[in-house]
Amino acid sequence: MGKVFSDLSVSADGFATGVGQREDAPFGDIDETWLHGWMFEAGEENRAEVDAIVDSGATIMGRNMFGPVRGEWNRDWRGWWGPNPPYHNDVFVLTHYPRDSLEMEGGTTFHFVTDGIHAALERARAVAGDRDISVAGGARTVNQFLAEGLIDELRLHVTACVLGAGERIFDGVPPQRLERVSVRATSLVTHVTYRPLR
Repeated sequence: MGKVFSDLSVSADGFATGVGQREDAPFGDIDETWLHGWMFEAGEENRAEVDAIVDSGATIMGRNMFGPVRGEWNRDWRGWWGPNPPYHNDVFVLTHYPRDSLEMEGGTTFHFVTDGIHAALERARAVAGDRDISVAGGARTVNQFLAEGLIDELRLHVTACVLGAGERIFDGVPPQRLERVSVRATSLVTHVTYRPLR
């Protein structure tokens, strides 16, 4: 069985998004290059980390990460990524509202899970086999998995900015020890990998 990992770009003060997330501002009222510019402006310098983010047999994400639609699915929202999302595997979206699975180009299929994180993880394990499972985000979703002791490896990509507010990693997570596995600094980001100690 593969490990469960999560990758999050965060500000120096631990926020993975700013405030005011909406359709025209997926990361809220911030310049999104502050958090994610390292992937695009310095992609080759960070190639190993960029490639590792989508190297999984299945993906889990929260509804906010999938899109800005709230409540019932009253429109045909298909994600932020266009017709060919970067996941290329089965993605399990946590939601309170049922929706039929959504097949996209490149092998990505979004499945909508209404019975919680444990059910999503069980379904992800069934399709991932021996491959790893990515808990893609956002921070609130990752925090739920951390609080339940379900993350094997947490990879934080710490950027040189301060957001002051938004969705923060570790909010609501009970006290726990983390083992630092690795640290690597590049021009725009410091990659820190932790293993939660159980």
